[in-house]
Amino acid sequence: MKPSFLLLICILWCNGVYAQSINSIFINLYTESLKKGSYNYINVDGLLSTGKYIPLDSNDIIFSSSAGVFTGNNLFLPLDFTEEKVDITVKLKNSSIREDFTMYVKRKEDDELPTLEDISLPKKNKIRKN
Repeated sequence: MKPSFLLLICILWCNGVYAQSINSIFINLYTESLKKGSYNYINVDGLLSTGKYIPLDSNDIIFSSSAGVFTGNNLFLPLDFTEEKVDITVKLKNSSIREDFTMYVKRKEDDELPTLEDISLPKKNKIRKN
């Protein structure tokens, strides 16, 4: 193959890769509040210049918050956390694209789940007929 042909292929391929750049990021929350003593997943999608959305994780974005600790996309708040809200920043690596938002912390404790005895129905004695 001629070097000029390889150069042309390289240029076309690089333009295709450039077309996949992320134009903006969106935060899609599965819940309206953060839960203490639990990992809270922060779902982030990137909008490509082609119009498609892709999921982003800590390989693509940098998470920071006013409280708690991030592990990947998960924000952990300790059980003894007392603040009513957490400010979160999500920044695309190697870019100025970022999103800042505030999430409130769940106040009401979860109701205890029912036990197996609570949900099982009483067994009826069945008489078999042959």
